[in-house]
Amino acid sequence: MPDTHASTPDWPLPFWIAHRGAGRLAPENTLCAFRQGAELGWRGFECDVQLSSDGVPFLLHDARLERTTNGRGVGSATPWSTLTTLDAGAWHGPATLGEPVCSLAALAAAAAEGEWALNLELKPSPGQAQRLGHGVALWLRQHWRGARPPVLSSFEPESLRAVRQADEPRPTGSPWPLALLLERWRPDAPQLALGLSAQAVVCHHRSLDAQAIRNLHAAGLRALAYTVNTHEEAARLRAAGVDGLITDAVTAFRPDVAPAQRRGHGV
Repeated sequence: MPDTHASTPDWPLPFWIAHRGAGRLAPENTLCAFRQGAELGWRGFECDVQLSSDGVPFLLHDARLERTTNGRGVGSATPWSTLTTLDAGAWHGPATLGEPVCSLAALAAAAAEGEWALNLELKPSPGQAQRLGHGVALWLRQHWRGARPPVLSSFEPESLRAVRQADEPRPTGSPWPLALLLERWRPDAPQLALGLSAQAVVCHHRSLDAQAIRNLHAAGLRALAYTVNTHEEAARLRAAGVDGLITDAVTAFRPDVAPAQRRGHGV
């Protein structure tokens, strides 16, 4: 297959990326999930980042706390001092009873020690998109010590713009690689991503095909897909030239081996 990435910038993520730490094996977005994923050989991880009411970056997928913690209310409206008292593991099972809400600081320290690659999805509550992007960018500028930068992704263009603006006036733009998340592929995705200074587009796997991937590569962008949990779908996307897959199926795939390409379908 020809090198479709000759014009793309350096990219810190491996092909395989574990969803929310260890897929469904552990309580999502907790430090124990990342450690369990790492024990299985995974070194690339996706997670969801929000800001507490007092500006501390922490991991949470939903706007509200109820599904994955014993807290109540909107996570971004809760101070970090309260979030530290919550149990983020009991919902998953007795083995993870008492697992705390994970701060970005705790994850960053573990990632630096384990040499993990991170995809931090900016997950703003309504009205929080600009605040989240700006706050996470400033926190990373002050505290990130990892050898490779995290990728910052979001469904919210405003969050990605805020990341870029927080790091201006850097002559080379944001030091944090950006990725635009889309629920479905759209023909103007390359233009949207380039307008945000993003280096990649991440789509739901069912809407991504070989032509879409070719269009992204032609624009100098990476193409990734979420959340791919079957060997058949992984092989289809690999044959189409995809650059990375996010999965819950952390025991079904070997993160050091890309799925085989189907002969005659490469790009």
